[in-house]
Amino acid sequence: MPHTLVNHELAPGLEFRHIRYECRPLLDGKGLPVDGLFNAWISLDNPRQYNSYTTDAVKEVILAFRRASMDRAIVAVVFTAVGDKAFCTGGNTKEYAEYYAGNPQEYRQYMRLFNDMVSGILGCDKPVINRVNGMRIGGGQEIGMACDFSIAADTARFGQAGPKHGSAPDGGSTDFLPLYVGFASAMESAVLCEPWSAHKALRIGLLNQVVPALKLNGEWVPNPLVITDRWLDEFGTIVHGEYKVGADRDRAKEVLARTESNLSKLDEAVEGMCWRLALTMPDCTIKTIESIRKHKLQHWDRNRETNRAWLALNMMTEANAGFRAFNDGPKDRREVDFLELRRQLALGRPWDESLIQAVLPQANAGSLKG
Repeated sequence: MPHTLVNHELAPGLEFRHIRYECRPLLDGKGLPVDGLFNAWISLDNPRQYNSYTTDAVKEVILAFRRASMDRAIVAVVFTAVGDKAFCTGGNTKEYAEYYAGNPQEYRQYMRLFNDMVSGILGCDKPVINRVNGMRIGGGQEIGMACDFSIAADTARFGQAGPKHGSAPDGGSTDFLPLYVGFASAMESAVLCEPWSAHKALRIGLLNQVVPALKLNGEWVPNPLVITDRWLDEFGTIVHGEYKVGADRDRAKEVLARTESNLSKLDEAVEGMCWRLALTMPDCTIKTIESIRKHKLQHWDRNRETNRAWLALNMMTEANAGFRAFNDGPKDRREVDFLELRRQLALGRPWDESLIQAVLPQANAGSLKG
């Protein structure tokens, strides 16, 4: 063994400012630290904006996964985020609306970084566990699916935002989602952008495990917005063996308001998965993971560059309108007027600023005639 090991990091000594990078001790089956072995916890750190990633954060995620790959003492990578509301809701819509909208050449460069982030997850030399601490939406869904395992709090929600907000989920979802959940469910999610509960995501194959994340009067309780048999008497509706939103949603929200968020079971489940991974041969494990990743890479590598080019050009048209609507619109109206947009396009209107103003939800938006 050489006296001095070579450092293969791309940016040795880098201090992360937009994300968090921690080496946490590997815990054994009794929850005790294992000497000399660690897990790398990479956490998005933008909770006020639901852990959406900025350009600077994407750069640091790339370097964080490279650091974890090169660290000989790391057993597994845990990819997660700060807080209990969201793992990630995708790209930062303020940055999209105020800088990238109408700026396709710049967005194309941004998408180079995004593609490198997804490829960095798929090429990580350690198993990657997505600790889903809340919403996993849009690009957050895509980087989550690039991971090898997903363990979620039962308060998490999963879905896409593309066609509702002026884009297509071509940052990975159109490649990965059919592999996880099948063609029909993938089509429904990607096109209609209707979110799934964590329980449904588990049932159709998107997740490895779901754990409770709420306490009421000191006891663990399931998410009252997605009820189980335990809540039948209080909410009065259930489909046997399935999960269904309660009939009295206002009452469910009232119960939710009395609960306390607690992610300790999520941490316990994630640490448990890391421990199970530690009890395998490391080279055989990563070779097995890489072989299974090939099913994702087959689609990702074939499509990512042409998707990047299309997503950049789309910043001149529907993304230009969609991201501005989400960023600038009132809280209860963050989408364009879809029907007016279709009417204007049916009249042959070109994509210019007057068309965009006509379909934005803002009160002072202009209006096109005839």
